[in-house]
Amino acid sequence: MHTIFDALKDSHEKQRLLLEIILKTSPGSKTRAEFYLLLKEELENHSSAEERYFYAPLIENDQTIELTRHGIAEHHTIDKIIEELDATDLNSPAWLTLAKKLQHKVLHHLEEEERSFFQMAGKALTDNQKVKLAEQYDQEMAL
Repeated sequence: MHTIFDALKDSHEKQRLLLEIILKTSPGSKTRAEFYLLLKEELENHSSAEERYFYAPLIENDQTIELTRHGIAEHHTIDKIIEELDATDLNSPAWLTLAKKLQHKVLHHLEEEERSFFQMAGKALTDNQKVKLAEQYDQEMAL
């Protein structure tokens, strides 16, 4: 049974890997730009799909509303760091500093979701919802 939690964890692992690779790239390398674009796309698609197919049904539940709001706020913070990265020269030391800041924020967000939010959401969602939400999430991520 593939649930929303499995689908989200797959994306989380991809984000972790891309961040790790980016921080090992050299200034001026084609690889840095390519992997940053992949990361940026993954983060944007994940954020949108997660808010639609994970957070939306949970924001209506008293037990998960605060965690949901917190998760959405963290998405906005991550978006702002990405905007800063986009406005910074990819080859500058400042860009690498911002990339490390992004990594820290993303890893914090993913760990928080996986360690506490998933457990609360697991109690709030039915088994059928978990599977259906995974299907919808995966379908949007495939576009």
